Amino acid sequence: MTRLLVVCGMATWAGVTLFVSRLRWFSRPGLVERLRPYVASGAAASSSPPGILSVDSFRELVGPASRAAGEALARLLGVSEGLELRLERIHSPLDATAFRVRQLGWSLMGFGAGAMAALALRPPPIVGLLFVLGAPLFAFLLVEQQVANASRAWQRRVFLELPVIAEQLAMLLSAGFSLNAALTRIAARGQGACARDLARVCGRVRLGLTEIEALREWAAVVNVDALDHLVPLLALNREAADLARLISEEARSIRREVQRQLVETIERRAQQVWIPVTVATLVPGVIFMAVPFVEALRLFSS
Repeated sequence: MTRLLVVCGMATWAGVTLFVSRLRWFSRPGLVERLRPYVASGAAASSSPPGILSVDSFRELVGPASRAAGEALARLLGVSEGLELRLERIHSPLDATAFRVRQLGWSLMGFGAGAMAALALRPPPIVGLLFVLGAPLFAFLLVEQQVANASRAWQRRVFLELPVIAEQLAMLLSAGFSLNAALTRIAARGQGACARDLARVCGRVRLGLTEIEALREWAAVVNVDALDHLVPLLALNREAADLARLISEEARSIRREVQRQLVETIERRAQQVWIPVTVATLVPGVIFMAVPFVEALRLFSS
């Protein structure tokens, strides 16, 4: 009991210290930091580094460990795609470290909820261990699944919008627009997933990359086969004279692939409809056949 009180007291002291360090009355900046905004050379300088016992320093300490542990657990659970790539794909404001820290927080909350449930219900030891270990694992998997679902949804949106984007590119290129101007026009006037991705592509071009390099980066991030087939055609914008016709043919090919997947989905759902119908038909038939069969066995046995 004494050890438990000591541990609780140390944890309370650490939490109070971290909380108080964020208050302005306790953590007042020095004279140099207060005069820095009024100096011409220091107006745009970064703020002072966080203190040793501040929340920022605690986040910097926990971040690398959380990221390493999260990546190891994700690989153990079968997640092969990198988290940075998925977060960049869905335009998330979080980086991988911040996401893993948040995921660790949800896991700790799940651990606390599981421990409280085990203490309140007092199940058998095996069930209690399942509560304590299963709750944080479930919280970890829930957050990971949300990112995976968002990533797949973004890939699906890009795939569905790509035929229209390809047709717009073909129309603009045939009208005399350059590839950069066509991408900028589509990014400025569009509102879908491809428009947001093309806005990032145009931003990369303004940073010094060529249009083809930026488009290849987009294709590597999105990881859609149709886009991998379209980008090599766009790389021929300075060589092919009938590039608009080639892009239009590729757009029709992508549209046929979308229609094929749509027909496949419709057929799969049509087959799923027959499952409850079959069950509803077979169960009464089995019952009607079983009743006379059981009665006949009873008569012969008697």
